[in-house]
Amino acid sequence: MDIADEQGLDLVEISPNANPPVCKVMDYKKFLYEQKKREKALKSKATKVVVKEIRFGPQTDDHDYEFKKKHAEKFLKDGAKLKAFVFFKGRSIVFKEQGQILLLRLAQDLEEFGKVEQMPKLEGKRMIMFIAPKKK
Repeated sequence: MDIADEQGLDLVEISPNANPPVCKVMDYKKFLYEQKKREKALKSKATKVVVKEIRFGPQTDDHDYEFKKKHAEKFLKDGAKLKAFVFFKGRSIVFKEQGQILLLRLAQDLEEFGKVEQMPKLEGKRMIMFIAPKKK
């Protein structure tokens, strides 16, 4: 402690469980600043998962399907997750099978770009399916 006072710095305990405890003479404020800076740099390098959505109706036409499929391919190539869902309006809920067939067809068409993370599942008026991009 005398050495730290002499130099005008702080005595910081590094490893209290060691025998004897390990201490270091340093500027504690500067140490905290450097630590925050390191954490911020690590946080900025962490990848953020982007989820893109594509919405279908139970009786989506072939041309519309192909158009949306191209967008889905682009999203998966860019590395974003894809949330494809069929939205049932009013009494169209009776076409649940058509919605499921549509989503499974999409999964089959996008097989080379991504893999199905969650099979089609009905949640309220939506049938949802998740597709994750394949690693390069």
